[in-house]
Amino acid sequence: MTDITSDAASGQRSLAAGNSSKSEGSGEVREETAPLDPVACVELFYFAYRDFTCDPDTILEHYGFGRAHHRVLHFVHRNPGLKVAELLEILKITKQALARVLKQLVDEGFIIQRAGDEDRRERRLYVSTKGARLTDKLTEIQTKRVEAALAKAGPGAEGLTRRFLFGMIAEKDRPYVEALINAGGANTAIKTRNGAD
Repeated sequence: MTDITSDAASGQRSLAAGNSSKSEGSGEVREETAPLDPVACVELFYFAYRDFTCDPDTILEHYGFGRAHHRVLHFVHRNPGLKVAELLEILKITKQALARVLKQLVDEGFIIQRAGDEDRRERRLYVSTKGARLTDKLTEIQTKRVEAALAKAGPGAEGLTRRFLFGMIAEKDRPYVEALINAGGANTAIKTRNGAD
């Protein structure tokens, strides 16, 4: 009986070796002049995301937290006084999923919930000192990786990267995301989205 798996595996190894853009043993990636294959781009995304989240995941594990906790901490830290409804809009997760994560962060003292000034039924979210310390540590690790990658990519990489990442976001969401990540924060972003609808 013919062993087709060994030939297939051999072919995959040959394909991987033939398409590698890494210089032998140098750790450097050659500049490619041919257009990037979309499937290869998807794979690069997987590997980049894996490494982008690897170090924070290790730290979060010590607390019994995961990536959902990280995202909540990040956006609450960046937008003090964020409403729960606004956080749901940012994360695009269900109330149930957020409730579980938020409860753990509140119970363990990383997030503080306060009633709104105008509407006492409204829940406003803030990071505690402990939450800020953890969030800053995670952000520092990730920003260092991003800065190193941009420096390695060379002149003009910031603009290209920004345009590429915005291009990956649904067109209808781009003004909202831009308002969110710029100085306006979540309140401005929500107004931008509501004004666009």
